[in-house]
Amino acid sequence: MERPDNDEYFMEMAFLVAKRSTCLRRRVGAVIVRDKHVISTGYNGSPKGTKHCEELGCIRQQLNVPSGTRHELCRGVHAEQNAITQAAYFGVSVKDSTIYTTTYPCSMCAKILINAGVKEVVYTEGYEDDMSKKLFEETKVKVRSYTPASII
Repeated sequence: MERPDNDEYFMEMAFLVAKRSTCLRRRVGAVIVRDKHVISTGYNGSPKGTKHCEELGCIRQQLNVPSGTRHELCRGVHAEQNAITQAAYFGVSVKDSTIYTTTYPCSMCAKILINAGVKEVVYTEGYEDDMSKKLFEETKVKVRSYTPASII
C-alpha cells in the first residue's frame, strides 16, 4: 500500500469536495490547509438557503457568457470564496495557509485569497483569467500546478 504525499492527499480531498457542487457548468472544490491540517472546505454553488442552478437553470448558459468573463452574472459562490467564508463563519483564520483547488482561481477569488493572507495556491485545472495571473504575480502568493497520480 502506497501512502499519498500531502499534495496528493489534499488535492484528492478537493476533488471529493467538488462532488457537492451544484453548478451546471463546472464543479470546483477547494480545501484550505495550515500546518498539514484541513481548516476549511468549499465548493461552488448557490448561497445557503437559495435555489440551486440545478432547479433554475444556468443564467450564464442562457446568456452565452464565455468562461472567465462576467463573473457577476452567476448565482453561484465560488469554491474558494465558500472555503474562506466557512473559515470566517467558524472564526478560523486562513492567514499563512495553502488552498488546494481543482481549478485555477478567477480574479475575484484571487483578490479574496490575497487579502485573506493565503500564502500558496495549488491547482489542477487551468482557467483563462489574465487578471488573476497578474494579481498573483504582484504578490508573494506562491501558485503552482499539481496533478495527483490518481484523482477520485
